Amino acid sequence: MTKLAYVFPGQGSQTVGMLADVESLCSDLFAEASEVLGYDLWQLVAKGPEDRLNQTEFTQPALLTCSVALYRLSLSSGLPIPDALAGHSLGEYSALVAAEVLTFEDAVRLVQQRGRFMQRAVPLGKGGMAAVIGLSDDEVRAVCESVSDGDIVQAANFNAPGQVVIAGSTDAVKRGVDACKAAGAKRAMPLPVSAPFHSTLMRPAAEQMAEMLDAVTFSDPVIPVVQNVDALVHEDPIVIKEKLIDQICCAVLWTDTVKKLGAMGIRTLVECGPGKVLTGLAKRIDRSIESHNLLSQESISAVGEALGQ
Repeated sequence: MTKLAYVFPGQGSQTVGMLADVESLCSDLFAEASEVLGYDLWQLVAKGPEDRLNQTEFTQPALLTCSVALYRLSLSSGLPIPDALAGHSLGEYSALVAAEVLTFEDAVRLVQQRGRFMQRAVPLGKGGMAAVIGLSDDEVRAVCESVSDGDIVQAANFNAPGQVVIAGSTDAVKRGVDACKAAGAKRAMPLPVSAPFHSTLMRPAAEQMAEMLDAVTFSDPVIPVVQNVDALVHEDPIVIKEKLIDQICCAVLWTDTVKKLGAMGIRTLVECGPGKVLTGLAKRIDRSIESHNLLSQESISAVGEALGQ
């Protein structure tokens, strides 16, 4: 049988009204999350307001819960247990819940605080991110180094060949955008995010998360998880935890992650969660891997048919 991987999206994939067609099937999970969070998560996901859902401390538990709900619903609907897992940034927590490394309750608590820590690590307006299209990874690295001028600006997400996100202090990111355009980038544009995620400016958040994670029990994974910071599978829960801490202020190696899944024999990839970002990236990274989206009851049936279930 063809080897299968599930991948879980990160911030930016959220929309008000996501999972509307499966509300009755995942109400217990949302109730569990709401109890941990201290507010009605389903109400926020279903009704918004959008600006609140887009605040990172609310976005992170919302996306985690949606992704885990769809994953559990897919298994209960008869879809096969995947051979491997991965998640983009925040999505790595969803992957670790699916792999039974983290309990869902612990993950909800962790990502709520992760959102708060990351938002507070840099004063509002002092940091940002930008997408760069059409330059190689090395070209983007070289540009960042050349324009830093004592500030922080660095590659934060290697999303696909020719598709890199940079992050750092606001002024340095602006210089990076201009320099990338001058270097021949097809596009270089600031992203509507409130902090320079996955840059060394996030170190205060990483230190705070390390304290929180220290109090949480990590279990042995029941399914291999390819982690963001090194695109490798780790079996030791202590190492998995260390990589999760590093992830906050290190680049997301998504191109290498998808390549690693391919090297593990994965031929089918299912994006489990709102949006279609990761399936789009997968097609740019490895066209031999067949991609599917799992974001509703209808799509669960469609994926089942595609997998011959």
